[in-house]
Amino acid sequence: LRCSCRSGGGLVQVGGSLRLSCVASGLAFDDYVIGWFRQAPGKEREGVSCISSSDGYTVDADSVKGRFTISSDTAKNTVYLEMNSLKPDDTGVYYCAADRASGARCLQVRATGVSYDWDYWGKGTQVTVSS
Repeated sequence: LRCSCRSGGGLVQVGGSLRLSCVASGLAFDDYVIGWFRQAPGKEREGVSCISSSDGYTVDADSVKGRFTISSDTAKNTVYLEMNSLKPDDTGVYYCAADRASGARCLQVRATGVSYDWDYWGKGTQVTVSS
């Protein structure tokens, strides 16, 4: 089973865009919610966006609402995170994660100070936004 955070990370200037992809291979894709999380140096991990592929339900953290878009391609078992209007505060290591749960689980990406006890985690990819 693999939830890999592939391609898309890198260095970008303020206002730029990046797209991250996550391949959730080996999973019954429709039985899982897929989320994106990030962690900046010295800070706790925080939720970014989440999608329930079975019904298209999505949840975004307030910090990224209107700038980031999460989507999925069920044929490829892949979830994408389109990031636009990037800010220096978006800098961090981005992780994708999968949890066998209903769409309500996605609400956790809006919570703070919680333990994200999800079933599978990718290795993470660095996103750096320079000013």
